[in-house]
Amino acid sequence: MAPTDMDQTMEPDDLKSAWQALDARLARQEYLQLALLREDRFDQARKGMRPLYIGQSLQLLLGTGLIVLGVACWTGNLHAPSLLAAGLVLHAFGILTAAMAGLTMGLAATIDYSAPVMLIQKQTARLLRFHTLNSNLCGLPWWIMWVLVVVGFAGLGRTDPSASATAWVTISLGIGVCGLLATWAWIAWRSRAGDAQDPLRERCDGADGIRRAKRLLDDIARFEQD
Repeated sequence: MAPTDMDQTMEPDDLKSAWQALDARLARQEYLQLALLREDRFDQARKGMRPLYIGQSLQLLLGTGLIVLGVACWTGNLHAPSLLAAGLVLHAFGILTAAMAGLTMGLAATIDYSAPVMLIQKQTARLLRFHTLNSNLCGLPWWIMWVLVVVGFAGLGRTDPSASATAWVTISLGIGVCGLLATWAWIAWRSRAGDAQDPLRERCDGADGIRRAKRLLDDIARFEQD
């Protein structure tokens, strides 16, 4: 039996409907895959931030301890200029250390993982830049600050430092300044050489969790673009 005109006209419609159904099914599968990928990557990113919170909490405690030590040192040694100066520096550095830790944790907490990926990438990049600043301001100065911490504890005795102690402090500060300048020069040299993301530096600045989250977000962005 020869096909009727109606059958002939229905065949292209059936084929079109089949293609539309297949496209809809593929779209649903792609949507589900993307949703599962986002959930998995975001969960990994959140878990990766835990070491950052732990590190910054310890930094906050350290800053608080420096404030207490600095106040105890300078308030009890108003008669000794060297101890007074050491106590004031410890006090100020403690405030900076605690404040930078609090701000870093605040920026990490404001990352909205329900937002579009591009926005989360911007928030993560901002957190990484601020953490780098935190590392430079509160980490590198320990070439010198450890000496002042020793002086601060010594100042709790309310006695003027001896000549030998003063000489030790002077020599230690000199070595610390040289080490600090050498570290800054090394960082600047690596940056000019195109190694701003130096692997050794990345392992030492405590931002591994942020960089891991950034890579996970990049994976999601590439999947969405594909």
